[in-house]
Amino acid sequence: QVQLVESGGGLVQAGGSLRLSCAASGTIFSIDPMGWYRQAPGKQRELVADISSGGSTNYADSVKGRFTISRSRDNAKNTVTLQMNSLKPEDTAVYYCNANVRLKSDSDFVNVWGQGTQVTVSS
Repeated sequence: QVQLVESGGGLVQAGGSLRLSCAASGTIFSIDPMGWYRQAPGKQRELVADISSGGSTNYADSVKGRFTISRSRDNAKNTVTLQMNSLKPEDTAVYYCNANVRLKSDSDFVNVWGQGTQVTVSS
């Protein structure tokens, strides 16, 4: 079973920075892609950024130039980090880690979500 454990988030003033991290644990052959989504009250969940196993990144237009996504693999633990700078009140949302996981070399991908972490940006 694959689990995504998120850390980071919290309350910050506009213009400030936060870092979100997500670690995937379990029997994992590969993850492609791994990333972050967010959902604000009354809005649909949207992609913030993701990163492929090869390092290709994809960002929402609203965060380009302010957020940076990266990933690493240490001791069989896959981690994705979202560095968020120049935060705005409209970035306030619950942020969810997401991973498209292949458990074995010959298995299909399974999509996995983290539990979510609150990011609040005050004006």
